[in-house]
Amino acid sequence: MIHSFNKKIFRTSMSLRLRILELSQKVSALHVGGSFSSAEIITTIFKNLKKHDKFILSKGHVAILLYCILEKNGFIKKSDLNQYCQPNGSLGVHPERYLPGVEASTGSLGHGLGLASGMALSKKFKNIFVLMSDGELMEGSVWEAVLTISSLKLNNIILIIDNNDLQSATRATDTHPTLYPIDKKFRTFGWESMKCNGHNPFEINKMIKLKKKNKPLCIVSQTTKGYPISFMRDKPIWHYRSPNKKEYELSIKEIKKLMKKYEK
Repeated sequence: MIHSFNKKIFRTSMSLRLRILELSQKVSALHVGGSFSSAEIITTIFKNLKKHDKFILSKGHVAILLYCILEKNGFIKKSDLNQYCQPNGSLGVHPERYLPGVEASTGSLGHGLGLASGMALSKKFKNIFVLMSDGELMEGSVWEAVLTISSLKLNNIILIIDNNDLQSATRATDTHPTLYPIDKKFRTFGWESMKCNGHNPFEINKMIKLKKKNKPLCIVSQTTKGYPISFMRDKPIWHYRSPNKKEYELSIKEIKKLMKKYEK
């Protein structure tokens, strides 16, 4: 039996992918692969956001994913998002704070967690969610923030790492094998840390709900870049390019087939 929470998130995350594919036919580089690996994560985060919570997309190169979920939640109009994608539009490859619902301008990797620590210090917010790529863990600023957050007991931070193991054209297990195990490193730095299937919303949600109050939380969400499209899965090239017409049609077909199968 499929959990009802999973069904809701599945429908939303797949609809986000369909919208990204639609926009990909107007914009040449949308970071489709990384957006697809983060779809369930960001959808689960938005299901958990309350009035006094904040969300920072530190993984700024998947801004299109954030724009699409902001559109779905009424922050951005469909007509505006379509206009942003025109050659003279104002859609940034990375999120810009002037857009409704965007809390921080990100894109230079490794900044989101530091921004979250400052927001936590202000004591104005209940929970601060951060979505980060595993490639950002190679930035020294991240580990400075990790140390600072636990040392200052900024325990209202919930960090979710999209661990798809691909950074641009390389694989972390090849270039930086000692990055792993990520969860144990965070525990050493005084965080609560867990691993989960990043495409299983029920697992992500359960870990958020089980968060302890006396520590910041890091969830290492193991994902596949380009998921669930067969010819995109785990392929570095989809970090950059958008699908051509034939690839677009194949992708739409695969997603709709999955949605139909899942709903049975």
